[in-house]
Amino acid sequence: MNNKKKTFKYWTGQLHLWLGLTSGLFVCFLGITGCILAFEREIEDITQPYRFTKVEQRALMAPSLLKKIADEALPGKHAHSVGYQPGKSSQVVYFAESPSYYWIVFLNPYTAEVLKVKNMEDDFFRIMIMGHYYLWLPAHIGQPILASATLMFLFLLISGLVLWWPKNKAASKKRFSIKWNAKWKRVNYDLHNVMGFYMTWILIFIAISGLVMGFQWFAKSVYWISSGGDQMKQFAESYSDTTQVNSFKGTQPAMDILWAKTLKGLPGYTGGLEVHVPENAKSAIEVAINPDTDTYWKADYLYYDQYTLMEMEVTHSFGKLKNASVADKITRMNYDIHIGAIAGLPGKILAFLASLIAASLPITGFLIWRGRKKKKTSQA
Repeated sequence: MNNKKKTFKYWTGQLHLWLGLTSGLFVCFLGITGCILAFEREIEDITQPYRFTKVEQRALMAPSLLKKIADEALPGKHAHSVGYQPGKSSQVVYFAESPSYYWIVFLNPYTAEVLKVKNMEDDFFRIMIMGHYYLWLPAHIGQPILASATLMFLFLLISGLVLWWPKNKAASKKRFSIKWNAKWKRVNYDLHNVMGFYMTWILIFIAISGLVMGFQWFAKSVYWISSGGDQMKQFAESYSDTTQVNSFKGTQPAMDILWAKTLKGLPGYTGGLEVHVPENAKSAIEVAINPDTDTYWKADYLYYDQYTLMEMEVTHSFGKLKNASVADKITRMNYDIHIGAIAGLPGKILAFLASLIAASLPITGFLIWRGRKKKKTSQA
């Protein structure tokens, strides 16, 4: 029995070593960029005053009017959405994949004054996100590389626990603390094992949520397990009935009517509200209502025919929260879990610290391997 245990630990150690050497640089990169992105929103709020507008007693400007002013600032580009949040500037987002562009026009929602026209392609955090997701490579190349490294890292976390697990009660006393007064090799060894152990429980969730975004097969597997065997419902665009093009008789733009109707049903609302501009004649008008602007999973996504203004029900996860199953809610929570926002500020702090430790593990692990290799060479 002891030989079997030894053999299992030996091969686990070998896999841990070689997968660590293979994925180490990528894991270190993901950890560093993850640290940078952990407090993205908080840093932006501190350093970008144009994101805020004082709440006034007068009426908000309708989305079509804000869009019109923003269009003048960005001629030739198609608006994607118009967003509102009490105390914040309205954001008219311009986003397209071909030709590729991503701009945001920040406006005072009461006066339509343009506060900032920002090219997000030049934004520091946007650049970090593109690196964290795609290594600044085309998505079909960079994403599989980083997702594969994350899959290796998930195995490293699990195998690390196996290797860390003490043989007996006496050995366990040395596994929970760092011996700071020891030689640097011992301190490095403890940093790798002890800090790795404490942060593994958080890093497993970060890695799994990263894999959900990185691999479709992984996302479907998580949904299948969390739903008890149901197939994941793929997101599908909702389309307006183009045979009803001439049926709309409103004196206001359809997006303004839906926006006003939504606001009327939300007295005293302090969350975020977004109206999406139809991309083309077939597209629906989407209205997103998020009661908790620190996270995304609680949002309701409503879809309306742009000609009849009739609401359209959807079967995928991103519809109304009340219609979401447990598996749908887990799918919705994935990004908030990944950045720690699901647990508020303490969660973000933990995500930051976990990312920092993740970045250090390949370095401390490499130093352990190099030290052992040198020792074997000198003994030979």
